[in-house]
Amino acid sequence: MARVYMLANIMAGKERFIRDTLRGTKGVVNADIITGAYDLVAILEAKDINGIFNKILKEIRKIKGLTRTETFVAVE
Repeated sequence: MARVYMLANIMAGKERFIRDTLRGTKGVVNADIITGAYDLVAILEAKDINGIFNKILKEIRKIKGLTRTETFVAVE
């Protein structure tokens, strides 16, 4: 099982919408609004890392209001 932590910047006022959208997305284990340089953190899991990156590139990055993502791959 592969796991990625995704941090995201979001347009003001869209935080709850994007959090709730991500929470309803297959492969997203959890999504929370956070404080600091990023607005949201999400945990994604899939059979392999390619499955996660395909999900991010083909589905998640198309969500309106999501302005930037940065991913961190769990190694252990």
